[in-house]
Amino acid sequence: MIARAAGAVLAIVVLAGARPAELDSQYVLERYSEAVQALTVPKVAVYAYTVSQVGPSNIEQYHRIFRSGVSVRDETLAVDGIALHRKIVKFSHREDPYAVVRFAPRADAYQLLFLGTVKDARHIDYVYEATPLSRPSGAWVDRITIDGMRFLPRVVHFHSSGLGVHGTGQIEFAGFGKYWMPVAAQAMASIKGKPAREHIVCSDYRFPDNLPPSTFLQPAPLPHA
Repeated sequence: MIARAAGAVLAIVVLAGARPAELDSQYVLERYSEAVQALTVPKVAVYAYTVSQVGPSNIEQYHRIFRSGVSVRDETLAVDGIALHRKIVKFSHREDPYAVVRFAPRADAYQLLFLGTVKDARHIDYVYEATPLSRPSGAWVDRITIDGMRFLPRVVHFHSSGLGVHGTGQIEFAGFGKYWMPVAAQAMASIKGKPAREHIVCSDYRFPDNLPPSTFLQPAPLPHA
């Protein structure tokens, strides 16, 4: 009886420490292609983000974003760790610059070469080198880590180049319900020969069915006394 119990305990320990099964790298790419094709972007989203910049300009801010399509309401709630008594509100119309659909390299634009795996909690992620099929301009991806559960980009590493600006960075994604959203981004660059760093963290995602039209309306100016 004692021997049988000891054997059961040993089996549990072995199973608990067992490495998850590793998938074929080509199969992962096939699942990745299917998952990217099926991506859906939320039409309405509300979330918070912090941004820290060090370089030509130093910034430490806390924001809340309201987005419906390309309509954006950006509220600055704190600066340098101090809450603002009166939030700063800006309105714009633009696509989400950090949307996963903008960063996920596709087979018609990149060649992906398997490099290895990394352990992610209870599953395995898959790392690939990304090589553009044509000469890149602006920004391009050079490495991607594919989530081994949902087969979507977990981490995307990129290069950027422009007039007087050269840099590298990476953006991390995670699942929020049926959506795959950015959770952190960091970049290091040289701007006209001067170093600069930026770090962004997104949190508190919500996806309401809609937002009141007043969300994106400039407040009417107060009447003069």
